[in-house]
Amino acid sequence: QVQLVESGGGLVQAGGSLRLSCVASGRMFSFNAMDWYRQAPGKQRQMVAGITYDGSTNYADSVKGRFTVSRDSAKNTVYLQMNNLKPEDTAVYYCNLDGTYSDSGRALDAWGQGTLVTVSS
Repeated sequence: QVQLVESGGGLVQAGGSLRLSCVASGRMFSFNAMDWYRQAPGKQRQMVAGITYDGSTNYADSVKGRFTVSRDSAKNTVYLQMNNLKPEDTAVYYCNLDGTYSDSGRALDAWGQGTLVTVSS
């Protein structure tokens, strides 16, 4: 299996920055895409940013211009740089990997455990 470990969450004041990391380990796989989701208390999980194998990125309107997703393929790591954070960004953030297992060719769909981001006003 492939495991995803997230880090970088914490408490920050409005206007501050955080960088989340999502590291993949385990079986060998080919990378198709990684998405970042967030879930605020009492709300549905929503996709906030994503990056594909060719480096294409997409963002939710609510984070455009403030969040940047990037990937370091050598480290099997995807980052989410979050700037100018707002209280409404408070949520648990999850990474979701879409890949293909190298040995079997079967689809890979893995989730991280989540990391809490709290933005104070």
